[in-house]
Amino acid sequence: MNLETNLNQARKGDRKAFVALMKHMESDMYGMARSILRSNEDCADAMQEAMLKAYQSLGELREPRYFKTWLLRILINECHQIIRKQKRVIPVAEFIKEPSTSGEYEKIELREAIDHLEESMRTVISLHYLRDMPIREISEVLDVSEGAVKTRLHRARRILMDLLQNRGERKVTFQ
Repeated sequence: MNLETNLNQARKGDRKAFVALMKHMESDMYGMARSILRSNEDCADAMQEAMLKAYQSLGELREPRYFKTWLLRILINECHQIIRKQKRVIPVAEFIKEPSTSGEYEKIELREAIDHLEESMRTVISLHYLRDMPIREISEVLDVSEGAVKTRLHRARRILMDLLQNRGERKVTFQ
């Protein structure tokens, strides 16, 4: 079955079709949650709550073609709910990490640099570059203007380049 068929079946109450939909979306959901939350446990909690809410309100989805956007919006709300519940401050020492010295250097360094961005910039960078989501769709998912998305991307790229250059790494270019 394809995504559209699963969605139609799930909207009619087919639980197996809904599970197939969630399996298909799992990677995108984790990527989104991880771009907002720092721990895998929090990501799992947010994903679980988002899936439950999506299942309960699937009948309210007006435009099936926007399923992914709708689901990611629910997930983002759940991530923000977890952040509000935690209301904790991360000590600077815990936040700053030494550059990695093994493995795929560039990918590890870039991921660490992305983790140092503030949440709004980390989210747009992750969606645009790691999830290949177009600016228009990011705008819809985050419920902000396309101009705001472009501004966040520009600022985030500038900060990332500064972070990576300050670590002695070669300049990273985003296209």
